[in-house]
Amino acid sequence: MGSVHPYKTAAGKKYYVRYRKPDGTNAAKRGFRTKLEAQTYLATVDVSISANQYIDPNAARIRIGELGKVWLEDQAAVMKPSSFHSLESSWRIHVEPAWGKVQVAAVRFSDVRAWVTELAAQRSATTTIRSYGILAGILDVAVKDRRIAENPARGVKLPRKAKKRRVYLSHDQVTLLASESSQPTLILFLAYTGLRWGEATGLRVRDVLLERRRVHVQENAVTVNGQIHVGTPKTHETRTVPYPEFLDANIRSAIGHKRAAELLFGDGQVHMRLPSSQSGWFVGAVKRARRVDPSFPELSPHDLRHTAASLAISAGANVKAVQRMLGHASAAMTLDTYADLFDDDLDNVADALSRARSRLSRTCARRCDSQRLTTRPTTPAENA
Repeated sequence: MGSVHPYKTAAGKKYYVRYRKPDGTNAAKRGFRTKLEAQTYLATVDVSISANQYIDPNAARIRIGELGKVWLEDQAAVMKPSSFHSLESSWRIHVEPAWGKVQVAAVRFSDVRAWVTELAAQRSATTTIRSYGILAGILDVAVKDRRIAENPARGVKLPRKAKKRRVYLSHDQVTLLASESSQPTLILFLAYTGLRWGEATGLRVRDVLLERRRVHVQENAVTVNGQIHVGTPKTHETRTVPYPEFLDANIRSAIGHKRAAELLFGDGQVHMRLPSSQSGWFVGAVKRARRVDPSFPELSPHDLRHTAASLAISAGANVKAVQRMLGHASAAMTLDTYADLFDDDLDNVADALSRARSRLSRTCARRCDSQRLTTRPTTPAENA
C-alpha cells in the first residue's frame, strides 16, 4: 500500500502519491488536482502490482537507441552473417536515425504509421518491412521487460512485396548456356540439382558420393562485405541431393586429383565467388547465349535453382521430392514458391474428376436401362 499527501503550489493545493515498487524501492507521482484523483491512481498501482503487471514509469524513459544496440547483439548471436548484414544495415540507415533518440514511452501508433508510409514511398517493400520489423521487435522486448504495457507499433499496415518474375530454362537452353560459359559443369550442376550458389561452391570432394551419384550438402559459403563466410545451409539442415547420370563424367573431371577436404569447384582451395552481375563470367555467358538465341531470357545464377525445380516437376517429381531437393523447410513452402509449376497437376485433378464422373454416368445409365427392362408394363400382345 501507498499513501496520498497534499502539498502547496502557486496554483493551489495539490496531491502526490507515494508507494513501494515491486523491487522494494520507493516511488512517487505528483500533480494530482484532487485527493480522489490521487487515491484512484494509487488504487490502480496497487492492482497492477498485485496482478504482476506493474509498469515502472522510469523504465519506459529508456531510448530506442539503447535497446536497439542490445537487440542487434542478440540477433547477431542467432542469425547467419548474410541475414544479419541486411538487418544491421536497415537499423543503421532507416531505424536509428528516426527512432534512436525517442523514449520507449513516447512511441505512438500514429507516428509509427506515418514513418512506415514515408519509408514505403522512398524505399522498396522489402526494406520497409525489414525496418518496421526491427522497430516492432525492439518494442516487443520492451513489453516483455515491462517497460511499456503494449507494443504501439503492432497493427500498422505494411506494403506488399511484389513477386519477382521467375525464369525457367528448358533443357536446350541450359545446354546452350553451359556451352557459352567458362564454367559449364557448374552451370549444369546448378540447373539439375537446385543447390544454392553458396551450397554448390561450399561442396568438398568428400561430400560427393560417386557410386550413388549424390552430394551431401552440409556447408554454405556466402559473401558478406567482400568476405566469404562458411556456415551451415540456409535452414541449418544438411541434406543429400542426387545429380543425373549424364553429369557423372563432369563431376569426376571436377574432382580430378583433388584431396577429400578440397573444394569440388574451382581450384580446390578458394571458394568461388558469385560472379559480378555487371561484368562477371555468368553475365557474359548469358549475352553470348542471347546472340545465338534472341529469345534466351536474362537471368541470374539463382534462377538456375528455379530451373531445377521446373525441370524436376516437368519430369514427374512430386512436391515432397522437390522440397527435399531444394532444402525447403516444408512442402507447403515449396508449393507457395512454385505454385505456378503445379498447374498441370490441377489440370490432371480436373481430368481425373471428369473421368470418374463419366464412368459413374455410364454405370447409372446401364443400371437405369436394366431397371426399365424389368419394370416396364407388358403389352396385350406380349400377354397373349
